[in-house]
Amino acid sequence: METLYIVIPCYNEEEMLPLTAKALIEKMDALIAEKRISPDSKVMFVDDGSKDKTWELIDRLHRSIPMFTGLKLSRNRGHQNALLAGLMHAKEYADIVVSMDADLQDDINAIDGFLDKRAEGCDIVYGVRSSRKKDTAFKRGTARGYYKLLSKMGVEITYDHADYRLMSRRALNALEQYKEVNLFLRGLVPMLGFKSDTVEYVRNERQAGESKYPLKKMISFAIEGITSLSVKPIRFITALGLIVFFVSILMLIYFLIIWAMGRTVAGWTTTVVSVWALGGLQLLAIGVIGEYIGKIYLETKHRPTFLIEVDLEKEDREKKAG
Repeated sequence: METLYIVIPCYNEEEMLPLTAKALIEKMDALIAEKRISPDSKVMFVDDGSKDKTWELIDRLHRSIPMFTGLKLSRNRGHQNALLAGLMHAKEYADIVVSMDADLQDDINAIDGFLDKRAEGCDIVYGVRSSRKKDTAFKRGTARGYYKLLSKMGVEITYDHADYRLMSRRALNALEQYKEVNLFLRGLVPMLGFKSDTVEYVRNERQAGESKYPLKKMISFAIEGITSLSVKPIRFITALGLIVFFVSILMLIYFLIIWAMGRTVAGWTTTVVSVWALGGLQLLAIGVIGEYIGKIYLETKHRPTFLIEVDLEKEDREKKAG
């Protein structure tokens, strides 16, 4: 039997955490009773610099139920960095790791399917939503459009998959070799190339608390995904620049012909539209290029993606060793 760790990033989840803990302890006990996972399996909560009582609850759960453990980051680093912190720490103790959100919208019963695929030799198993009927038409349309856009940009990504997945220790060791500061795990994991499969599940409604991904964060995350994994936006600007240059040559020839025919007419509209159009294009191009330069700036600094303030698992093992 393999040891399973479930890694759950948490940010201000004091309302949701008791419900999540109750559901997971029941699921883990059932899997252990069925001898599908080792009794040493655990749930690891990662507190991403929460401002409420999330860490107090994690610490209390850990002291009362040994199956729960936790990491406390020194400050808020964002969902992807918190998730990476949990994955990199869990792989030191686990054979397989499942990552999921704290809101229980990911159906925990899909873990059974993950384990079935793992038994078939998969190193990576993606949890994929079977339907988006519960989403608003706007969210459903933008999500589909975003996945298609990523594919057009050359990014390998699994449709309708977030961060609910199983990864083996071998896959996690490979992921550790990717040193990006600008993280987009949904795009990085498929790049590993190990045997993978999908398990469909129905996404549930959040039972308590608020979503940590409002529209502004979702847009920022979407831009991060594109610019972290593809250089096609810059190539698009290059192509657009060539097209504009070609059109300007045609316009120059046209105006020379008009001038030679003596039909020169002052056109304020043409002038103003041209200035605004080219000015807007230049600003857009500078903005896109600046986004990439900013990422290069952050990558060259080699700053740590996260810092651990408290590691409950390490503390427990040191006490036992002492």
